[in-house]
Amino acid sequence: MIKLQVIGHLGKDCIVNTVNGKNVINFTVAHTEKFRDSQGNNQERTTWVDCAYWTDRTGISPYLTKGKQVFVEGTPEVRTFTRNDGTAGASLSLRVRDVQLLGGRGENAGVSAMTTAESYSPAKTPIPNAADVNEPIDDLPF
Repeated sequence: MIKLQVIGHLGKDCIVNTVNGKNVINFTVAHTEKFRDSQGNNQERTTWVDCAYWTDRTGISPYLTKGKQVFVEGTPEVRTFTRNDGTAGASLSLRVRDVQLLGGRGENAGVSAMTTAESYSPAKTPIPNAADVNEPIDDLPF
């Protein structure tokens, strides 16, 4: 089995379709990699991945909008084709098994879809001072 994991931004809003009675959410993820070439110049390369998420849980679709950062995981498929000018081309597509919202432009980047500011706050879980700990130092839990 080959597994592909991609973190990137959605290129446009997702589209929900029904094919043979099954729901599929189609979207495109752009992953941009920054690197230096052999002359030391900064370069970047963007790889576009066409994603198909076959699921009955389409409730995530309103959140899959242009610019959102996502993590997707699934099985890759490479499709080859001939362009109108006769040259060969290839596209990378992904049959998604898992998708997670990571954030997006203008939002709190790095905040998971499962985590909200109300459910996690460092101020709610204070760290005790060493003097406040009454347990013996040599008492190991194992």
